[in-house]
Amino acid sequence: MDTSFSLVYELIINYRDSVNVFWAFYIINLILSAVAYKLGFAKQLPVLKSVFVYILLAIGTLILNFFSLVGYPITDSLLVICAVLGIYRFRLHRQRKPNKR
Repeated sequence: MDTSFSLVYELIINYRDSVNVFWAFYIINLILSAVAYKLGFAKQLPVLKSVFVYILLAIGTLILNFFSLVGYPITDSLLVICAVLGIYRFRLHRQRKPNKR
């Protein structure tokens, strides 16, 4: 099977050399995972607990990275998650704005 389900996978594989594909996927997945966590699930934590959460997020991203390298649409899904959570947070902010006045 030569095709994958991921558009980002096809883009990175076609335009990057094979040595940096792992790190390219890891950085992209780590950034998108951190944004999704911050938009949807983050609460105000002390600094040490927050650092611990982000370290565990970086370790968990390794597992997602292996699925991305196989060709599953993990990066595409993270893009959609970030977009939906961003729209949700924007609408929530706009809804709460008139109530404060």
